[in-house]
Amino acid sequence: MRVTPKSARDGVEGIVATAQGPALAVRVRDVPQDGEANRAVERTFAEWLGVPRSTVALRSGTRSRVKTLVVTGDATQLSDRVQSLAERSR
Repeated sequence: MRVTPKSARDGVEGIVATAQGPALAVRVRDVPQDGEANRAVERTFAEWLGVPRSTVALRSGTRSRVKTLVVTGDATQLSDRVQSLAERSR
């Protein structure tokens, strides 16, 4: 994900290019202080994906705008859902 903290609203806005390759663009209102923005990213992504917050965890990028999340569940279903939602966000 490519995260923009201190945004006017929370949300996932589709796919963007990053130095590491394509990523989902995520905006959160929280500030990048004491992990607030990271928790907001997990919460926002879980809501967007329609899964419980407890199934989403930050894997890497705690101090970076580019982050990797892990979502627990059926990989095929989750992948299909992300692809479908990302296409609608374009």
